[in-house]
Amino acid sequence: MLILGHDDVRQILAGRELALIDLVGEAYKLHDEGATSVPHSTFLRFPEQPRNRIIGLPAYVGGKAPAAGMKWIASWPGNIATGLARASAAIVINDLDTGRPSALLEGSLISAARTAASAALAARLLVREPGPSGVTLIGCGLINLAVLRFLVAALPTLTEVTLFDTDCARAASFARRCAELAPGMHVTLAADAGRALAAHDLVSIATTAAEPHLELGPARAGTVLHVSLRDLVPATILASQNVVDDADHVCRERTSLHLAEEQVGHRDFIDAPIGQILRGTGGFRRDPDRTVVFSPFGLGALDIALAEFVRAAAVERGLGIRVDDFLPAPGGEPEPTQAKP
Repeated sequence: MLILGHDDVRQILAGRELALIDLVGEAYKLHDEGATSVPHSTFLRFPEQPRNRIIGLPAYVGGKAPAAGMKWIASWPGNIATGLARASAAIVINDLDTGRPSALLEGSLISAARTAASAALAARLLVREPGPSGVTLIGCGLINLAVLRFLVAALPTLTEVTLFDTDCARAASFARRCAELAPGMHVTLAADAGRALAAHDLVSIATTAAEPHLELGPARAGTVLHVSLRDLVPATILASQNVVDDADHVCRERTSLHLAEEQVGHRDFIDAPIGQILRGTGGFRRDPDRTVVFSPFGLGALDIALAEFVRAAAVERGLGIRVDDFLPAPGGEPEPTQAKP
């Protein structure tokens, strides 16, 4: 068993934004081709802690570097007040020849990177020409910071960022981190969400909201990266062009799209999956007079593709800790046999 901790993963992912965007794009195309297996994620919830949850995302992704495994990710919003990260995760990779677990990776950085890479990929694909000069970030947490890092790599036209968070101190701290991440970027703090939405054609929303609370009335007819999935009211979803990663996955667990589907009784408001657009097979056309909303549920295939990328790089660089006696040795204890009736 190869064990890769937070620092190992960070070292491998550092400065690889464009490569990871391409890797996520290939995973989306494989998913659209049917070369993945992505069961519905499992949500472990707690009766007396409705905001907390742990999600299991098993997946297989084919292609040139096939891999299978599972991400187990916890979301504890209350951690933020104590200085801990909201999300923590572990990813297990299984050997495809034997099924035995072969690697255990600290997963929070991989999870954030795949989310940010998918958002940047969608932005590059869906924004109108010429590229946007600015982006609005609603929700000043680790995910939107990662999104900004990937957007800066994918869209070199960006020179401005407008921020909004219900916690003003958090937004101010985030602004300082933006300045460190992208020196020369003009950073503005918006007084309210409406002004933030109206500031730029490109918007990324990554909050911990459990129920829809945003309308896009003040927004331009631009591109919205609806990363946290539960912010936009159903009326906004129904009035927009909608691109998803997978309709069956995203229309569940009371996402904004799930609520919109319940309201109208169909999914005709979903225009295309992103894999189809990348492959050029669906005939999707960007309507310049309507907002396009990208709502990625977060396919486990992306996590596994990135985790395999990290695992292979770690083996090549000699990183991580090997635990050779984690699993029983071949020829060890015999398998139990079924008792005869």
